[in-house]
Amino acid sequence: MAQGPDDVCDFTINRPSLRLGSSGAAVQQAQCYLNQAIDAGLDQDGDFGQITQSATRAFQQCAGIVVDGRIGAQTWSFLSFWANAPGAPFC
Repeated sequence: MAQGPDDVCDFTINRPSLRLGSSGAAVQQAQCYLNQAIDAGLDQDGDFGQITQSATRAFQQCAGIVVDGRIGAQTWSFLSFWANAPGAPFC
């Protein structure tokens, strides 16, 4: 699902690879998606720290995808779909 007018999060449409130490609007977008998808309770501060990494791992495990604590193409795809799906949060 591409970001659009009905997207639950609207920090950015960019989907770069994110990992521990990343920062900016794309991290805020991911944090928002994590909050929607699994009720992660993250501050949407744009700082990909250890708490965001742990939430990413929890999401990846729940989604049944590779658990590496990084947000790449596969994780972005699942995150955007799950965050915008009816019935969210899951897990």
